[in-house]
Amino acid sequence: MENPGFDPPVYEESEHRDIRPSVASAFGHDTLDRVPNIDFYRNAGSVSGHRAVRPSLQELHDVFQKNGGLAIPDTVEDVDGSVDTPSDDAEMALPLPGKSGGGGVKFGWITGVLVRCMLNIWGVMLFIRLSWVFGQAGAGLGVVVILLSMVVTIITCLSMSAICTNGVVRGGGAYYLISRSLGPEFGGSIGLIFAFANAVAVAMYVVGFAETVVDLLKDYDSIMTDPTNDIRIVGCITVVVLLGISVAGMEWEAKAQIVLLIILLVAIVNVFVGTFIPATVDKQSKGFFNYHLSILSENLMPEFRDGENFFTVFSIFFPAATGILAGANISGDLKDPNAALPKGTLLAIFITGITYLGVALCVVSTTVRDATGMNDTIVEGMSCNYSVACDFGYDFSSCATEDCAFGLMNNFQVMTLVSGFGPLIIAGTFSATLSSALASLVSAPKVFQALCKDKIYKGLGFFAKGYGKNNEPIPAYVLTFIIAVAFILIAELNVIAPIISNFFLASYALINFSCFHASWAKSPGWRPAYKYYNMWLSLFGAVLCCAVMFVINWWAALLTYAIEIILYVYVTVKKPDVNWGSSTQAVTFVSAVNNTLALSGVEDHVKNFRPQCVVLTGAPKNRPALLDLAHSLTKNYGLCVTCEVFEGPRDKKVQELSASVDINMEWLKSKKRKAFYAAVADNSFREGAACLLQAAGLGRLKPNTLVLGFKRDWRTVKKEDVHDYVGVLHDSFDFEYGTVMLRISQGLDISPILKVNEEMLQQADEQQAENEQFRDGGKAFSKKSKRKSQQVLTTRVSVNVPLSAEAARTNQGLMDASTQFGKKLGKGTIDVWWLFDDGGLTLLLPYILTTRKKFKECKLRIFIAGLPGRIQQDKEEMQLLLKKFRIKCDDILVVPDMNARPSSGSLKAFDDMIAPFRLHEGTKDTPQAEALKKESPWKITDAELETFEEKTNLQIRLSELLQESSSTAKLIIVSLPIARKGSISDHLYMAWLDTLTKNLPPTLMIRGNHKSVLTFYS
Repeated sequence: MENPGFDPPVYEESEHRDIRPSVASAFGHDTLDRVPNIDFYRNAGSVSGHRAVRPSLQELHDVFQKNGGLAIPDTVEDVDGSVDTPSDDAEMALPLPGKSGGGGVKFGWITGVLVRCMLNIWGVMLFIRLSWVFGQAGAGLGVVVILLSMVVTIITCLSMSAICTNGVVRGGGAYYLISRSLGPEFGGSIGLIFAFANAVAVAMYVVGFAETVVDLLKDYDSIMTDPTNDIRIVGCITVVVLLGISVAGMEWEAKAQIVLLIILLVAIVNVFVGTFIPATVDKQSKGFFNYHLSILSENLMPEFRDGENFFTVFSIFFPAATGILAGANISGDLKDPNAALPKGTLLAIFITGITYLGVALCVVSTTVRDATGMNDTIVEGMSCNYSVACDFGYDFSSCATEDCAFGLMNNFQVMTLVSGFGPLIIAGTFSATLSSALASLVSAPKVFQALCKDKIYKGLGFFAKGYGKNNEPIPAYVLTFIIAVAFILIAELNVIAPIISNFFLASYALINFSCFHASWAKSPGWRPAYKYYNMWLSLFGAVLCCAVMFVINWWAALLTYAIEIILYVYVTVKKPDVNWGSSTQAVTFVSAVNNTLALSGVEDHVKNFRPQCVVLTGAPKNRPALLDLAHSLTKNYGLCVTCEVFEGPRDKKVQELSASVDINMEWLKSKKRKAFYAAVADNSFREGAACLLQAAGLGRLKPNTLVLGFKRDWRTVKKEDVHDYVGVLHDSFDFEYGTVMLRISQGLDISPILKVNEEMLQQADEQQAENEQFRDGGKAFSKKSKRKSQQVLTTRVSVNVPLSAEAARTNQGLMDASTQFGKKLGKGTIDVWWLFDDGGLTLLLPYILTTRKKFKECKLRIFIAGLPGRIQQDKEEMQLLLKKFRIKCDDILVVPDMNARPSSGSLKAFDDMIAPFRLHEGTKDTPQAEALKKESPWKITDAELETFEEKTNLQIRLSELLQESSSTAKLIIVSLPIARKGSISDHLYMAWLDTLTKNLPPTLMIRGNHKSVLTFYS
């Protein structure tokens, strides 16, 4: 039933949304609330340029305004310069449903992952080095080499599957997975290494291809120069052709991969078929005798030669298993990377692993280790026991004394010998090497482009640029090409392979550690769709990868980690402006909570006391001197909370409060101040400050010291403001806080100057924009721009009123004073007037200051009250006390005449100061005096002045002594007098503080909570 007195809000349709989800149809009435929708969870930087926005809590909670008072847009548009940074998550690269992402080619799990991974794993090792590996390690350890490689890759794949199914995955492969899990520091360091490893892998595969070509040239006696240089020439020509295919686009590269896969499969089948074809005499002379158990038995045990061992052989083979990330490296080009990567990668590992084992066992069961290639048959009557070949009528014993050219150990083209049709193996070798090289040549630029897009390294932005519908990274392709050519010139496969083994293992170690770390952090955001992983298995995988790295080549492992650490430190120092919600953040939070809870179970001890400060700065930038001094006290070793109270009705101030938090935390971060920011909205300054004093902190991480500035304008502001200010001091004493009050003669608050400067900068920007608009559009100004220009000019006239010379000097003096604690003070003294024993805070704080670099050249001078006849004794007692406290001071001065009567001039100045605030009831009759007290209860009565005459005279006398003895000090510390509640009026107390500290260098009035903060016990 409709309510005729209620007009529902009008919703505006956004042009990019075809149908807005109808809330009325779901609930029976129109409402600002929206039903759950995927568009609300997209990132601001999505390719479409729009995102859906739900109404804010304030918009739903605020008082409803009729006639469309609450117009909630369905979308917001993001333009260049948006506050969103590279920290936005993966969906930045995804269009909204139904929208095209720019026409790029997207691959399924078979063509994009399975085929690509199989081709990359079936690389140069399959036809060129697999027989050599089993010849060196034997069938037993050879199987261990393959299985160990599979264990490493399977565990890594399980970890990778968990990470890549925990949200949308963008391009960047291992770099993207690690950086989004462990943060930019780990991701940035491993990203460069991983991209470099892929670039070097191109060289390894191309050199393997060139070796095969050169062997063919040898067979036909067509060597161009010499074998090494021919490998270089063929390799460079090959990589140029591959670069052309890659630059042509992913679609051409994918088609080439399919063709290469078919050739490779035929070649693998050809190997198995060839082992069953009876060996010819020529093949037998080269060591191939078909299947015989005796051959397998002889080849079962290892026979390492030429300084090789299990781990050197493993290091040469392991790059064959490194293709598991070929699909992940182009994750940005997959239709559904979350589903495709786990399924395609795991299946590729099992298929290729079984293939490697099958081919290797076939070869090792049919071919002997050494053969001459000549018809060295056994002559009747000759003895032969060199190898199992003797059983088949061949004597290869000459291989014991001279190098032979054939057999598992000597001939890298054994697969061609074993196969049914040799040219197919050559084609398969070409296919395996070229497909792997092509995959690596695509992977390296894609990973490097993703790294550069995130702006981790500022100087590499040029390589982030992409071209064409698939955003091909042409500059990164060129860089990869240059690196590949440089390593092709080495022309030694066995030298190149171990180099990249360590780099790939380091990447795998961090992928495994990322999975473990994210699981261990127990973050609610860690919800991988892939459930077949285990955090401890991932940790084992990470440790295994690290162990294998050191076993393969300890110095190369150390070099790899040294490079990682250098890059890690670089990124940490540079602090890139990204926030990816990494597990490092989650673990830091969990550690902080656990440490805070652990600390809560420990009783406070005087030896561990340190000032934990609540600093009433308002906005931190408004009172930099107060913040700098408090920061010097806490530095990186104590809690510093800058606080602001928004005075007024809470419902009207809550939005201003919310907006201030991020702004002020960002300001503190930019100024490198290790401090927090807290704000409250309350009806009065005192109530807000009381909330902060009671609620600030957590457990033992709770403030114990209030730091605030002296209220210089107490004589001109409303009495309620003075009452609130003094009330904050009373509350501080009630809550047993130590209290620190700073007074600088020029003042602390620079907000008026900052406001004028900000307005002038804004006007300058607007004027510049107007000038550019005029240049671009001639005189075609709209009415709106004309009105705006007139408003700006009016404002400019009102703000830019010329300042008098005196006002300019005052402002400059204030700005200079506001920065004095942010720089080194130079030589001088810190004068400490320790008049009352407050637990030692008045002595501890200046000591802490002298340990900071800014105050390092300042010497402590201690002033104490004493009696005329005990000056030396009082000094010696204080020296003994300071010695026990292990606090060094430059001098101790005993003031014997502190109780002397102040001069008449000082007394008159004080009387003049409080004159406007006196009640003068003594000159009135009793009824009139009572009426005055009732009318102005806040004023200073004659009775009050008489009662506290001695205390008043003490403050005036102290002022005189401070003027005499400490007028040249860099900083003065003096005990803060306490006003007893209900006895001393607010204005009299403020007069005491004003008199005590006027016309002095920067002065700190300190009062501890009268609990010991110093001890001389160990």
